[in-house]
Amino acid sequence: MPDSQQQPQPAPDQGALVLCGARLTDGRTVDVRLGGGRIEAVGTAGTLARGPARAGAPRVDLRGYLLLPAPAEPHAHGDTCLTAEPPGPPSATPEEIARRVTEATLLQLGHGATAVRAQVRIGDVQGLGTLEAVLQARRSLRGLAELTTVAMPRLLTGVAGADGLAMLRDAVKMGADVVGGCPDLDPDPIGYVETVLEVAAEQGCPVDLHTDAADSARLSRLAAMAGGLRPGVALGPCAALAHLPAETAHRVADRLAAAGIAVVCLPQGGCAGTDRRGTAPVRLLRAAGVRVAAGSGALRDLANPVGRGDPLEAAYLLASVHGMRPADAYDTVSASARAVLGLPEVRVEAGFPAELLAVRGEELAGALSLAYSRIVVHRGRVVARTSAVREYCNSAAEAELGLPRQGRKRLS
Repeated sequence: MPDSQQQPQPAPDQGALVLCGARLTDGRTVDVRLGGGRIEAVGTAGTLARGPARAGAPRVDLRGYLLLPAPAEPHAHGDTCLTAEPPGPPSATPEEIARRVTEATLLQLGHGATAVRAQVRIGDVQGLGTLEAVLQARRSLRGLAELTTVAMPRLLTGVAGADGLAMLRDAVKMGADVVGGCPDLDPDPIGYVETVLEVAAEQGCPVDLHTDAADSARLSRLAAMAGGLRPGVALGPCAALAHLPAETAHRVADRLAAAGIAVVCLPQGGCAGTDRRGTAPVRLLRAAGVRVAAGSGALRDLANPVGRGDPLEAAYLLASVHGMRPADAYDTVSASARAVLGLPEVRVEAGFPAELLAVRGEELAGALSLAYSRIVVHRGRVVARTSAVREYCNSAAEAELGLPRQGRKRLS
């Protein structure tokens, strides 16, 4: 047919993307078609990249990759991240805080976390300036990652706490998504919790509280006060629970489970505002029915100057150090972490949100062990790629042993 008589070709669907040849945790190798920010279809490898409905849709070759629901980060510190290295005190200007938060969130996005909850201190000298800086970073990251904020006043009780209470209410009006703080630092920890729960009930906000959980009686009372609060209550890092007598720890875990309170542990290290390092007894808590999520905590600040902010490292530590099955360990940084953040469930099935992480590897245990190359999908589009290439020197040993070279797959 002459060119002048050719039929016009359909333009590529700008909202469509096909992930080709990905491996799932159940062993299947599939194509996954994305559109409109959701998973449209999952089919046998080689079947979804063709057809007029998606002619010209861009494709990503995921042969050699394991495709997973994307992780989420339920416990980041937006105001102190990336402050361990510079000499002298870190800059607290809004511009510098916004820059650090943006950089830290992008680092975590590169690891796979498409949603991040940032804890932000309010009050004292900074007032609400730090929160405004983090909200500015959130605006700049729109479309790349979901950044939500927890407003954390230092004091909420007594005369000194009146300003903190007023500022907490103002923080919610400014755009803070969650109310919380560190009750252990207030002279009246129970009063602090009561005030936070009151504001949360007024505003319809979730609650996120920092506590070492060293006082079992206080923790049980907190569970009684917070039980049934919607949209939900999370506690973390609760490292001291691992040091309570077994009978006491089991009793506390049962009360947390009955109250519907989630626990966010920090396998990679501690964070500012809590004294005790270590990890909550994750297997005990899960056995009692407590939802357990895992966060990264400090990201290269004074509390953990080598913090990586990597959800897969948190899952790796839970599996290797705490004896969790790889699937359960990954659940703490994916499905359970998303639930703590109030986000919809993700499965690699049609109809679910297209929040995905592709990791080079054939099965989950290997991916957690050697998760170097990663491709991150947020709202149905690739937002981050990390490629690792390993080569071995040319030697007689290489020829004899047939040492492999990890090549780089071409992404189309």
